[in-house]
Amino acid sequence: MCPYETPIAGSMENPLHHFELHPLIPLSLFGIDISINKAVVMMWIASGLVFLFFSVATKRRSLVPRRVQNLAEMAVEFLRGLVVENMGPLGHKFFPFIATLFFFVLFANLLGLIPGAYTVTSQLMVTGFFALVVYGLSLVVGFALHGLHFLTILAPAGTPGWLLPLMVPIEIISQLARPVTLAVRLFANMTAGHIILIVLFSLMMTAPVYLGWMPFGFTVAIYGLELFVAFIQAYIFTILACVYLGDAVKLH
Repeated sequence: MCPYETPIAGSMENPLHHFELHPLIPLSLFGIDISINKAVVMMWIASGLVFLFFSVATKRRSLVPRRVQNLAEMAVEFLRGLVVENMGPLGHKFFPFIATLFFFVLFANLLGLIPGAYTVTSQLMVTGFFALVVYGLSLVVGFALHGLHFLTILAPAGTPGWLLPLMVPIEIISQLARPVTLAVRLFANMTAGHIILIVLFSLMMTAPVYLGWMPFGFTVAIYGLELFVAFIQAYIFTILACVYLGDAVKLH
């Protein structure tokens, strides 16, 4: 989220205030709060933009792709390569899921860089849900393909029998840490970068005129870096999802 509001002169607004969510349309279902807030609205917008992107890309398809079609085809081929590399031929079945995950995270990250918008991926509940879905799917795939033999993933090949009592608990902890690290990595990177932008913008607004160019210069530089981070974090989240599913498929 990146709503750069002008702070009161001589004061520094709490950067974390921008990450708070408040109901825009209060709703409740069977006692469960399902209110519409900024995060929900931004998820709708991100989903709509992904749909619009591919609608434009496929509207006037040609043998020699141009502009948006070329960009969409490059992205799709790149993702297909990731899927096949990590999961083998069976990975084609998971390609729609992986592609949807990548483009949603990417567009959500980029939307958050627009002043006044909100970064959905700066919410741990959102990234945590995605991580649980990815890891839960890997478990379902692993047991569906290998049955109870899937549990051998907790004992790396070639491990001596006397080491199993030590290795198995370590592997269990490693497996349980996967959704945590997957969720926190995306959440932490998006949140940290936006906090820096908010702080620098606040300094620019409160600094004397003759010093205001310094935080402004840093803001421009960090903003450019955040554009790169938006892409790289979507890529990292996606490739880790491919790796976890690949482990379940290949039993590595």
